[in-house]
Parts: sequence; C-alpha cells; structure tokens
Amino acid sequence: MDIRMLMKQAQQMQAKMAKAQAELESREVTAEVAGGQVKVVMNGKHRLKSLVIAPSAVDPDDIEFLQDLVLAAVNEGIAAVDALVEKEMGAVTGGMNVPGLNLPGMG
Repeated sequence: MDIRMLMKQAQQMQAKMAKAQAELESREVTAEVAGGQVKVVMNGKHRLKSLVIAPSAVDPDDIEFLQDLVLAAVNEGIAAVDALVEKEMGAVTGGMNVPGLNLPGMG
C-alpha cells in the first residue's frame, strides 16, 4: 500500500473521530436505580446533566441509603456513557485499537 494513501486514510479517520467525539457531547444517556428513585442524565463526555431524587428516597434517618443510590445511579450512567462511546468510536475505527482514545475494551 502506498504511504500517501495510508496517510490520507489516517487523516480521514482522524477527522471522523473528531466529529464523532464532538457529537458525543450532545448525546445523552439516562440511568435509574431502585425503581427510578434516583435518576441521572449524562452526556457522552461524562458530564452529569441532571440528578433527580424521588422524595420517597429521602429518609433523614438513613442518609447512607440515599448516598448509595446516588453512587449507583452515577456509576450506571458512567457505564452507559462508556458503552455509547465504545459503540460510536468503534463504528468510526472499525474496531481497530487506536492509541489515545482511552476507550473501555479498546486499549
């Protein structure tokens, strides 16, 4: 394969990856725990967009339970974003291991 062709393909992939990463910021995932008592919405860049806590989850005598629910919801959100990123970026790279992406299962 011609090195110029290889370089051109690498540049095209880089442009596609940059576009996909920019689009991820506008994508959102929702995670709920405990039957929806705690719900988080995160964007594709792992930014927490919203946190909703049902009044029934708030027990002043058991704050640890609420803390556990919030942690679980955030961790579920992170896992959902990771899966979204891996899917979207995997589509761009064709499943190739591309250094610097730091995607779960891809490096």
